[in-house]
Amino acid sequence: MRIVGGKHRGRQLLTPSRRELRPTSDRVRESIFNILIQGGKTLGRRNWVQNARILDGFAGTGAIGLEAVSRGASHATLLDNQDTALICCRHNVEKLHENNNVDVHFMDCLKPKKADHQCSLVFLDPPYGLDLTIPAIKALAIAGWIAPNALAVLEIGRTEKIELPPNFTLFDERHYGKAKVLFIGVL
Repeated sequence: MRIVGGKHRGRQLLTPSRRELRPTSDRVRESIFNILIQGGKTLGRRNWVQNARILDGFAGTGAIGLEAVSRGASHATLLDNQDTALICCRHNVEKLHENNNVDVHFMDCLKPKKADHQCSLVFLDPPYGLDLTIPAIKALAIAGWIAPNALAVLEIGRTEKIELPPNFTLFDERHYGKAKVLFIGVL
């Protein structure tokens, strides 16, 4: 696994040897960031990454948050509640010398602490099939992590169905192998 674009392009990331984590593949990550940076009609034709504050929930290796910082985000906060994930995240942040731009926190996305800042771009990639996505995004919103008019990128299993709360709007949906990626506007 590597950073696929920006100032850290090509840098390898630590990933666990066991299958404890299911990191987003390089190909899917590159597709997501192409959509976010180019904007497109459904996303308001703007670059969502440049100077954004990023929240990477269920961060795993931290690849999504680090990719965002590599591509111009001002700051990323990585959240996970698994020791293996936190070890990977911290190692990767150190390796890329991004300690000033990336925070790593042991935190359950379903029971987050009150936020000390809001994020304009939120990534959630929970384990597939456990119906964690909507409860997590609701909990993060209530705790103040999600800024008004933010964009959330949710990766779920291709066959999973989710019902969005009233203040969330589906902008776009993409399919990549076993993954479904939803681009959600948060009002």
